[in-house]
Amino acid sequence: MDQPLDYRQTHFITSAPDIRHLPTDSGAEIAFAGRSNAGKSSALNRITDQKGLARTSKTPGRTQLINMFEVTAGCNLIDLPGYGFAQVPLELKKKWQQALGEYLQKRESLKGLVVLMDIRHPMKDLDQQMILWAVESNLPVLVLLTKADKLKSGARKQIQMKISDMAKGFEGDVQVEMFSSLKGIGLDQVRRKLDTWFAPERERQRIMAEQAQDNDE
Repeated sequence: MDQPLDYRQTHFITSAPDIRHLPTDSGAEIAFAGRSNAGKSSALNRITDQKGLARTSKTPGRTQLINMFEVTAGCNLIDLPGYGFAQVPLELKKKWQQALGEYLQKRESLKGLVVLMDIRHPMKDLDQQMILWAVESNLPVLVLLTKADKLKSGARKQIQMKISDMAKGFEGDVQVEMFSSLKGIGLDQVRRKLDTWFAPERERQRIMAEQAQDNDE
């Protein structure tokens, strides 16, 4: 097994309005999606142990572009536009939704989807639609129940069990974990899951590097 990735090395690469403006479709990408008030930016900042990697805003829905961050060569995290809650014109909302759908269905390098939802308001229609999209594309999904620190331990576990039961209904690879950006609940589990999803790409790169070395010799 490879060494765990050091997510503190993650850095911003680019922002794009749609997949046509993203870098070459290669390597491995793991996308983060969620309603505009699910705490997506805070989660990305906590996972990478960086305060300002993903912009957090007091006005939910400010992530209007697909943002790409590189953890290490060939392994990228993608911050997708928030959906649902945002107070924006309908036309713009439609544009975001189109960019979102296109990315999930057409991006070959996408290896996993993290769907974030506030533990107090989980599994809204758009959350379910997002998971369904992923399952239909044979993508593994990690559901993060964010802001877990807002509930007591017993209530958290109850909701996690309920959402895990719901997740079985999707008949795909859907795992459910609690998460808190503030308290670090679930942080290790998330990083381990990301490592697992990135592992085949890291192995591919290792083999390529060895072959290149052999050719040089």
